[in-house]
Amino acid sequence: MPEGHSVHRSANDFNRLFAGRALTLISPQGRFNAGAALVSEQTLVRASAVGKQLFLRFSNDLTVRIHLGIYGKWQMRELEPDSANPLNLPVVGEVRARFYSATAVADLRGPTVCEVLSPDEVDLVLKRLGPDPINPDQKGAEAARFISKVLSSKSTVGQLLMNQSVISGIGNVYRAELLFRAGLDPYRPGNSLTSDEVAALWFDAVKLLKIGVKTGFMITRDELATKRPTKTERNFVYKREGLPCRLCGHEVSIAIMASRKLYWCKFCQR
Repeated sequence: MPEGHSVHRSANDFNRLFAGRALTLISPQGRFNAGAALVSEQTLVRASAVGKQLFLRFSNDLTVRIHLGIYGKWQMRELEPDSANPLNLPVVGEVRARFYSATAVADLRGPTVCEVLSPDEVDLVLKRLGPDPINPDQKGAEAARFISKVLSSKSTVGQLLMNQSVISGIGNVYRAELLFRAGLDPYRPGNSLTSDEVAALWFDAVKLLKIGVKTGFMITRDELATKRPTKTERNFVYKREGLPCRLCGHEVSIAIMASRKLYWCKFCQR
């Protein structure tokens, strides 16, 4: 499942390719015909992301909300000036929605959610979501909201980081790596942490997700942040069960927490 940095990259791509342009929207698969008709030929005002959810706001005040889920994918292409009509471009696979202008096309496949919302409905979705470390944090209000949610919960910090109402955009990779970098046992209850420990998690998430937006990769080893490490080099513990911890040399552990795989070092994260 794409984590928050990936969705923010999609929002940036949409703004670069389509913001300020009238878009045609069709549903080759047929499952989004009614929704497509509501916003087709409207101007894209702005694309934005909150956690794992993408919001495409149009000039008629309607918004397309997209959650890729596990299987969803985007394919975006710029078009040559003399290329054929985008409507006639071949459709490959089950394309739920095709967004296009004269200069670019974006195909959406396999999302968990693709729907058109009114402004009030958008507000209801946003109220359910926790703070997003990548989005602007006016006077530290979002950091404070995250800290309060964690400190008031008896759930484990490993579960809380995966709860999108607590913090938006964190998935399995960032969960494992944030806890390792903080030296925190994933099984500690949120209300057993100090405010400084929770604040450190937040600001490290801000740092790591921004690296992810910039590079397109979930790189959590600081010494590799400006390089192009291989997939097996990018992280400390994620998918390294049974291998030596990069810091202490002890074996990296794996367990199941809330139906998801959890990776951690029992010696570094006490």
